Amino acid sequence: MSGLPAAPKGQVVGLLGGSFDPAHGGHVHITRAALKRFNLDRVWWLVSPGNPLKARGPAPIEARLAHARGVMRHPRVTVTDIETKLGTRYTAQTIAALVARYPDVRFVWLMGADNLLQFDQWQDWQKIMEMVPIGVLARPGDRLGARVSKAARVYRSARIMGRGSELIGAAQAPAWCFVNLPLNDASSTAIRAAGDWTA
Repeated sequence: MSGLPAAPKGQVVGLLGGSFDPAHGGHVHITRAALKRFNLDRVWWLVSPGNPLKARGPAPIEARLAHARGVMRHPRVTVTDIETKLGTRYTAQTIAALVARYPDVRFVWLMGADNLLQFDQWQDWQKIMEMVPIGVLARPGDRLGARVSKAARVYRSARIMGRGSELIGAAQAPAWCFVNLPLNDASSTAIRAAGDWTA
């Protein structure tokens, strides 16, 4: 399928999905931290057509992609519309399709701690846990809640402690690791509310 990013055999690629409506410094912050803390070769931003958990649709994907590419400038980060190209709607479908298309690449799903809080509401969330390791990055206000969330409790025995975070790419799923970061409280919701994002 044309338009999908290249990934050499054996690489560890972090996947950061979201509506990026709009992308901001917080996304950049956790991406750079993920590259370092999880010892990733690359990170792909998966700019989604829309978030099934949100009632309001996002700005047009072309505008979100263009803005994200302006915000995230790093030689090892690729901003993509993979879900649009694959025709997938849910994260579990996207990951399954990528694993099938890149059998020699190791993927790590990345999320902010705020997403771990509601992870059990995602479609086929346990299937996601069983397919790829998950790297969780602390976000403002969500450190304690995320670590006692339903997903964290169900997969308590699969947790890799933060000091071993660089091992996540080599781990067999289910495996997840929570790392604390210097916090960046940028928020897409706040940016939209302030009227600072018009696509």
